[in-house]
Amino acid sequence: MLGLMQQGPLLISSLIEFASRHHPDGEIVSRRVEGDLHRSDWATVAKRSAQVAHALDGLKLSFSDRVATLAWNGYRHLELYFGVSGSGRVLHTINPRLHPDQIAWIANHAEDQVLCFDMSFLPLVQAVHARCETIKTFVALCDADKLPADSGIPGLISYEAWLAGKSQSYDWPSFDENSASSMCYTSGTTGNPKAALYSHRSTVLHAYAAALPDVMGLSARDSVLPVVPMFHVNAWGIPYSAALTGCKLVFPGPALDGKSVYELLESEKVTYAAGVPTVWQMLLGHMKPLGLRFSTLKRTVIGGSACPPAMIAAFNDDYGVDVLHAWGMTEMSPLGTLCTLKNKHGSLDHAAKMKIRLKQGRAIYGVDMKIVGDDGQELPWDGKQFGDLLVKGPWVVREYFKGEGGDPLKVDANGVGWFPTGDVATIDPDGFLQITDRSKDVIKSGGEWISSIEIENIAMAHPAVQMAACVGMPHPKWDERPIVAVVKRPGTEVSRDELLAFYAGKTAKWQIPDDVVFVDAIPLGATGKMLKTKLREQLKGYQLPGS
Repeated sequence: MLGLMQQGPLLISSLIEFASRHHPDGEIVSRRVEGDLHRSDWATVAKRSAQVAHALDGLKLSFSDRVATLAWNGYRHLELYFGVSGSGRVLHTINPRLHPDQIAWIANHAEDQVLCFDMSFLPLVQAVHARCETIKTFVALCDADKLPADSGIPGLISYEAWLAGKSQSYDWPSFDENSASSMCYTSGTTGNPKAALYSHRSTVLHAYAAALPDVMGLSARDSVLPVVPMFHVNAWGIPYSAALTGCKLVFPGPALDGKSVYELLESEKVTYAAGVPTVWQMLLGHMKPLGLRFSTLKRTVIGGSACPPAMIAAFNDDYGVDVLHAWGMTEMSPLGTLCTLKNKHGSLDHAAKMKIRLKQGRAIYGVDMKIVGDDGQELPWDGKQFGDLLVKGPWVVREYFKGEGGDPLKVDANGVGWFPTGDVATIDPDGFLQITDRSKDVIKSGGEWISSIEIENIAMAHPAVQMAACVGMPHPKWDERPIVAVVKRPGTEVSRDELLAFYAGKTAKWQIPDDVVFVDAIPLGATGKMLKTKLREQLKGYQLPGS
């Protein structure tokens, strides 16, 4: 017997319709490429999203045709989020920090038909447009009078001219909720990038889950600043969850330095922010010397890479901001876990609570996870044994676009497919995940594993250390031994011996690095993660002391 409930597909268009109908005056504030602040609201975003859909119809784009963006976080990008997917096309957000050769490759691989870009990326588009074989229309996200007289890009049109005169209402189509809605390519640190192809169903379910109280806890009372880019895993799904809840959105545009982010937090009374550790490092580095405080910020989600304990402590203890440590990946839309305490933890002292907050958190509804050993057998959740982390769920990829890389899933004895994350982790009895390393970065020394993340976190707690990266180096007796590459904070000094002595009592003696190498910078990838492959290349020829 079937239930007697009404049926309707879970579509992204329903999110913008809801926001427009029930939260029409919810603010959308954007710092533009031009440097000024633009103010809009959910009702206006809905109208202009409809104009985007009409403009795409005018180009005769077919269902599921790809529309690419090279854009910062802003109101025009938000309108494309809903206008493209809502009309049945696929939004393809391209990371402008990728190499131009990679950008051209993925535009061709995705078979993009349209490219919409912010004017700050005009030189990049000028460099690659001739190699983008499938793109027929180039749209600059600006007013008509901001277009250059001769861009060298055939048929270039401004976004505002493209939308001008189009109807501000649109009969959003109904179709299978499993239809593709958007796509995002992995950063491609090894080989060509691969694309995760999200569906309307997976996106709406992810938006629901992200807004839950024990996840991001978004509400119509929040003013949210997503510093995490809209070109990277759909800004962790925040634009969709924001429409679902009707909260205020504050977009930083290209200004991500500490001073600019702080000013926006204060002027727009932001209560909630989300971003990667490198952004918050710049923010805290701006605030501390000037003795600045937050007047409204209460919570921040930090993910993308492991958050140093010193950063969590600074937000919590020095500024009264609750840090929600998160973990996920492009292939997971991206949220997998988020660290919020349980009721049983309320009586714990500050140190015990902090120990939990340093973990990546609990699985959110919709995600299941397990850790397995080398033999593929599941390991217990005891917080001690660590193994390869596998996940499954309705917003976890089944395969990559065009079958790149073959079948990525690991099928268990029950015939269930699990996605291998490439992370090594422990899970404690309360279900809290702790990433101990990437499988390719874990250091094997004398048959034992050393977590490079733990070594980095200890170094980052030293007041003279701005950034640290731990890698394993060949050793004739122990196979590998850890060294730590360190970038010093400006105006500070610390010696090799001082830093190695700093590890005493904080980790087992055999896990203390054999050496410290001071560097000017640690190479970062397109999404702000440390590129240890490049760091190892830079250290080619280095020899461990005594080896």
